[in-house]
Amino acid sequence: MKWKNQLTGMKPYQPGRSIDEVKKMYGLDHIVKLASNENPFGTSPKVSEFLENQATNHAIYPDGYASSLRQALAEALGVEEQQLLFGNGSDEIIMMISRALLQPGVNTVMAIPTFPQYRHNAVIEGAEVREVNLKDGAHDLDEMTRQIDENTAVVWLCSPNNPTGMLIGQQKLEQFVQKISEDVLIVIDEAYFEYITDPTYKNSLELVKKHSNVIVLRTFSKAYGLAGFRVGYAVAQKELIARLDPVREPFNNTVISQGAALTALHDSSFIEKCVIENESGKKQFQEYATKHNLHLYPSQGNFLLLQVKADSDTVFEGLLKKGFIIRSGNALGTPGYIRITIGTRQQNEVFLQSLTEVLTELEVLA
Repeated sequence: MKWKNQLTGMKPYQPGRSIDEVKKMYGLDHIVKLASNENPFGTSPKVSEFLENQATNHAIYPDGYASSLRQALAEALGVEEQQLLFGNGSDEIIMMISRALLQPGVNTVMAIPTFPQYRHNAVIEGAEVREVNLKDGAHDLDEMTRQIDENTAVVWLCSPNNPTGMLIGQQKLEQFVQKISEDVLIVIDEAYFEYITDPTYKNSLELVKKHSNVIVLRTFSKAYGLAGFRVGYAVAQKELIARLDPVREPFNNTVISQGAALTALHDSSFIEKCVIENESGKKQFQEYATKHNLHLYPSQGNFLLLQVKADSDTVFEGLLKKGFIIRSGNALGTPGYIRITIGTRQQNEVFLQSLTEVLTELEVLA
């Protein structure tokens, strides 16, 4: 078969281990998953009510334009309906952008480490990937600017960045966007937008108003707790969305997922409560890191990258045996660290106790 050469040696995305898998491996009855940055508080009670009462004719295709969700989201964001593009999660929108703009002979610029799907999709399309090392956990925008040339098609900015959780400074971001040629697409991936509490942050949609080459990605998977429904969206100027939309698969959001996202969108109080709890949980980890002299990146998401001063995989396995699924830094390009989703207060307390036991066994902690 005539496979693309660039697929040789490529591996599919490797998700974290499932709860059932870990239960079977270690004979455990209870598992806490803190690996995929899901919302530990679930989703809005209004969504549960919607799912209990919804009646759908499953023989009928969904609304391919997502009209009701589109109208409500446009109103909530203060944009026109034609400025929105929906995806089966923001992952699909990353794939759409890559398919539309990346090909052999062009390059794309991104940080490393960052969300791996940028690189993954670029390689599939045969584009040259230019990766710029993070600087103290943050995007090195000066070096990224130097890497951009006349053959650059897309620049990826993950803010807050996954896995470090660090936000791109507002002034630096605005200066960066102003420097970049209008024929280069600047993707600002804000999957964790709702969790941002930095007082200096300004809504990135303001950059969309001013620049025809900026597109902002967001999702209902994280703060809204709808990861299982796969609804992501992009916001850009109408002309840019119009060029991308032909790449979108028809009917890419199901009837139920559109309804769940629409319902969740109307419950802002649930998001506010989750953000407050997230900040409280963040403080638990900050106090722990300070107490034990462990480096912790200042995250603006619902996850943290914590130094363990030991092999990340060893710590990962030790925590698995105690019923906690997290992500090893070895898999994320951050050896010596682990990434943890911020859980409920009780989950955080028990997790930190277990982490202390693991690090004590490894003689990291006295």
